[in-house]
Amino acid sequence: MALQQHLQAFNISPVEERRLCLNGTPWIWHLLEECVGNAWEYWSVVIGLISIVCFLFAALPQLYVAYQNGKVDQALSLGFLLCWIAGDLTSLIGCYLTNQLPIQIITAIFYIYMDIIMISQFAYYKLKNQKGTKCGVNLKNCCITWILLCIVLCMILPSQLLLRSQVQNIFRKNERSRDIIEMSGFICGYVSCVFYLGSRIPQLYKNFQRRSTEGTSYLLFALAMMGNCTYGLSLVLKMPATKYLICFYFWHHLPWLIGSFGVLFLDIFITVQFIIYRKQKKKRASLVALEVEPLLINEDF
Repeated sequence: MALQQHLQAFNISPVEERRLCLNGTPWIWHLLEECVGNAWEYWSVVIGLISIVCFLFAALPQLYVAYQNGKVDQALSLGFLLCWIAGDLTSLIGCYLTNQLPIQIITAIFYIYMDIIMISQFAYYKLKNQKGTKCGVNLKNCCITWILLCIVLCMILPSQLLLRSQVQNIFRKNERSRDIIEMSGFICGYVSCVFYLGSRIPQLYKNFQRRSTEGTSYLLFALAMMGNCTYGLSLVLKMPATKYLICFYFWHHLPWLIGSFGVLFLDIFITVQFIIYRKQKKKRASLVALEVEPLLINEDF
């Protein structure tokens, strides 16, 4: 009985027991194959779905701003985008191998799709604004390779998610293999933390270097903050009621808690940059207006 509670706390109940969910919420079971038996677990799933919506729409304002000015390569840091997608990829692998909550795996897949769109747009405008022919050809080849890899990735991820239960059932028979796989998953989880936390540093530096946030949409970071906040909250609400299981649950989800709340903290610094640099821009605009006004008065005389 204790082992069963332990497995359910980590959402790693045996496949045979997950075929039926008599006391759970039907729509959650059919959508996510997650058996939700109380109000806390229910709101954990709902808030997790809200986090997906936040991240799904986070890229749209930035894509629109980049489409308007065509200078996304000057506004966003390439290191920021590459670290972001590296963090999402390692997070997905870690979630898959350690059998995290279904909402975490689905969220990670949505993250990757969003990253693909943003990096593809960045590469497009980088190529378009590139003056050197040789560099342009090389970048064009990189873009073609990247698009092909993305297409393959988009085809593989959903199919692997569908085969998840079968793979887990195979490796559950071999205790040693399961331990190695779980350890690899946790390593990927902590690596994703490093990428997530490191992703904001290039963008913070680029904003500081330019003394401007022009060309970047604050809604990208605002929605990312909302997404990380709701993502972390959904994990917290899922914590088991039994005290001795809370510790196990906490360590099992620790890399993803650090990733969500850690990035949320760093995005506060980016928010401060937006406030400071916009105030400075308004001051410069008002000074220019004051300098131009006397000249216009003299011309009238």
